[in-house]
Amino acid sequence: MRRKKSKAAPVGVIGKVLRVLELLDQSPAGLPLKDIAAKTGINKSTAYRFLSHLEAEAYLFRDVEGTYMLGPKLVRLGSGVNFQGTLRSICRPALERLREIIDETVNLAILDGHSILYLDVLESLHTFRLVSQVGMRRALYCTSLGKAILANLDDERRRAEIFASIEFTADTARTFTSVARLKKDLVQTREQGFSLDDEEAVVGARCVGAAIFGPDGKVLGAISVSGPVSRVSKERVPFFSAEIRRAAREISWRLGYRAPKAERPSSDAKKVPRNQGPIKGYRPKGAAR
Repeated sequence: MRRKKSKAAPVGVIGKVLRVLELLDQSPAGLPLKDIAAKTGINKSTAYRFLSHLEAEAYLFRDVEGTYMLGPKLVRLGSGVNFQGTLRSICRPALERLREIIDETVNLAILDGHSILYLDVLESLHTFRLVSQVGMRRALYCTSLGKAILANLDDERRRAEIFASIEFTADTARTFTSVARLKKDLVQTREQGFSLDDEEAVVGARCVGAAIFGPDGKVLGAISVSGPVSRVSKERVPFFSAEIRRAAREISWRLGYRAPKAERPSSDAKKVPRNQGPIKGYRPKGAAR
């Protein structure tokens, strides 16, 4: 009797892919193609095909130097620490470019319980600057990072739990002190694609944030730009919001998110007046904070 030919992938191929994944799991800092091929004994061209496909599906991540490491889809199945480290690695190139363009402090955070957790902070080179610490936790309702995440959180049960847990503290005259006002702000945040902390957490400080998304379309965290109101002025908010939205889209793409065509905006650069770019050479006096 003639056997029907199986359409399943050959066991040998699966075994090779698993060897690659196991090797990278043991190498948190990642490995280049040549080392992966050498350590697994897989032909370099074959290894490259495997790596390229896994990267395209967000199972692996390749940095600007060509180093491969486990991607967001896989690390989320493991420990939170691994996920946080991988997320920092994926976001860092875009965050560095953003800081170079806007010349202010740039932050990366995720939702941790009912607050935000800072994973990365790239400080501004200005003498007077706003800086948070990696590992620090802050409230959701008065930060641009928290509002960007909360505005795009589609888990209604979790949103309700967060709203119920908020203990509003009026840190400044602009701090929201009611759920109703916060919800109204979150609707606007989602519609415009960026969040704004307008001296709500710290007097004299303004922050602009945007959400980042994973391959499943769910919000993974947020990035923000923070600085004194003298530099992050209301007139320059369109410039900052355009740049941070662009960086958030780049990061989300690298995380495996593919937005529906209807949601893909045209280039923001054409909408922002050139005179709203970074103020070159401006270094106001003041103590670092």
